[in-house]
Amino acid sequence: MLTGIMMLLAVAMQGQKLVGGDLSMLPRYEAANVNYYDMQGNRISEMLPFLRDEAGFNAVRVRLFVNPTGATGVVQDLDYVKTLGRRVKEAGMQLMLDFHYSDTWADPSNQWTPEAWKTLNDEQLAQQVYDYTCDCLQQLKAAGATPDYIQTGNEISYGMLWGPKGTSSPKKCYTNNDANWSRFRTLLGKAIEACRQECPAAKVIIHTERAGNWSTTKGIYERLASVDYDIIGLSYYPEWHNNLATLKTTLQNLKATFADKPVIIVETGYYNNWYPQNARYNFTSTWPASAEGQKKFLDDLVALIKDMDHVGGLLYWFPEENPCNNHVYEPWYNHGLFDPNTGKAVEALFSMKEYGVDTAIEGVESETDDAPDALFTLDGRRVDTSRQLPRGVYVKGHRKVIVR
Repeated sequence: MLTGIMMLLAVAMQGQKLVGGDLSMLPRYEAANVNYYDMQGNRISEMLPFLRDEAGFNAVRVRLFVNPTGATGVVQDLDYVKTLGRRVKEAGMQLMLDFHYSDTWADPSNQWTPEAWKTLNDEQLAQQVYDYTCDCLQQLKAAGATPDYIQTGNEISYGMLWGPKGTSSPKKCYTNNDANWSRFRTLLGKAIEACRQECPAAKVIIHTERAGNWSTTKGIYERLASVDYDIIGLSYYPEWHNNLATLKTTLQNLKATFADKPVIIVETGYYNNWYPQNARYNFTSTWPASAEGQKKFLDDLVALIKDMDHVGGLLYWFPEENPCNNHVYEPWYNHGLFDPNTGKAVEALFSMKEYGVDTAIEGVESETDDAPDALFTLDGRRVDTSRQLPRGVYVKGHRKVIVR
């Protein structure tokens, strides 16, 4: 019975919107014995099941560096990702693998070639990308951590693998210039070729971060039209990408212009403390840099995208940040969804839950028809309804229900 239920739920949830976060630092916090608590002050013994059952997370994103430098947050080598990825899959959640193709942060200002690859010419580099991607995916599969979504690059708005860090002529791509675009498409093509070969069921994401600039976003994806990918991935941080009206314009234009490409917001977040002085936009009058402002931001974002049928997911960046009495990640980023002074979950952690609840279960034949009032967790475990239920997302009959 249980196996049948789990299979039916897996089929039913294929069309479900992704809700989750990039939890790449969680093992480091756990290794440091950092305590996490629910809103009532009860210690959370297992973070992934807690996020799944109470916050509605059904997906976890994990970054991967080639030979990580060990600097703040840059610690995720392949062995690290295999272990965390297996935990994600065992928790019944979907795994989004984020290839950085670098030894350090890859973002709009940093797309540096790994030290071990720095002497390769463009042809050799493309082959290395293919070989490396194949090897990583083969090892992840063998470890029980097969990714469901794969980002071939992180925030690659201006290309990737520009050359060794410090080079005087980085191979960047700009939408108003043809230089380096053919090289960029070749690198992406080899990465994606490896993904299709090793993980044919996985969806490939091309991730950029120009959500605040429609013209640039349009230009990037137009120039990548010949590349074989599935999903447009966006970063959206209001302090860099402007207000929700700007995001709405970008999302609506993406649907009109690239109708065959769903969109996932693979990174978002907001401050629970200390708004940065170098931010491009200051929205503290709309969303104060506080737990309350953080919740209002996420509530407003969910309200914007919940009825956009082409937007297939929302992932929060670094929700596990928990600086209370520890030095795991410095300096504080102030984006976490746990109170930095107490380690307790804040209300914003639960703001995305309803976004992931849809009617995907409805109409699916179920083996529970002989017990129509039975309640199950999302991973197929029957729930004892004679006791008070923890809040979370459950399945009853053919529909998902929320217990608050």
